[in-house]
Amino acid sequence: MFDLDGTLIHGSSAAVEISRQLGLDEEIHALELAFAAGGMTPPDFASRACALWSELTEEHVDAAFAGAPWLTGIGEVWEAIRERGDHCAVISLSPDFFVGRLLLAAPPSPGGRSGRGADATHGSRWPAVPFREPLDPDGILSAAAKVRIADELCAKFGVSRSDCVAYGDSMSDAELFGAVPLSVAVNADRHLEGLASLDYRGSDLREAYGLVGTGR
Repeated sequence: MFDLDGTLIHGSSAAVEISRQLGLDEEIHALELAFAAGGMTPPDFASRACALWSELTEEHVDAAFAGAPWLTGIGEVWEAIRERGDHCAVISLSPDFFVGRLLLAAPPSPGGRSGRGADATHGSRWPAVPFREPLDPDGILSAAAKVRIADELCAKFGVSRSDCVAYGDSMSDAELFGAVPLSVAVNADRHLEGLASLDYRGSDLREAYGLVGTGR
């Protein structure tokens, strides 16, 4: 199970990449700082981001997805997971219209192929782009929701929590890290100190995945 912002996207987030396409870098940076400092809830953040993105189009989202600084080797890792008979899923607080693109295809590695998408993706429920409907705060995920979704995925794929590995980078992953036996902190912040089984710093998911096999 993979987080998106700061994990699969190296040093950035879906919100930042979307805002960059709209010329709203400073505005989203201020929102992210407030959220990281505990100054707003996920629904608060989503509501304010939705207001910022009033001019958002599918073309903006496509460009944000294509231009995001993805980790190298995502498609290769997901194929390796499936070759073992396992499954890969992305669970993120980011908008489902962005996260869901990973169900269609893995982002391409620099100079490489993209590969097959994840077996499942879950993001916060947002109105369709361009926004014609209001944002429903009840559709915005929380850290606790990640654990609930993980349990739903376990039931879907016929496995248990004891079979799971979680990859994440921040406080939104802390509860999930506590619920599974094996976790990998990927370029993580202080909120995951002492919680992860393994720690990775770098830009290649293949290296992070390799730590699970070696136990280092």
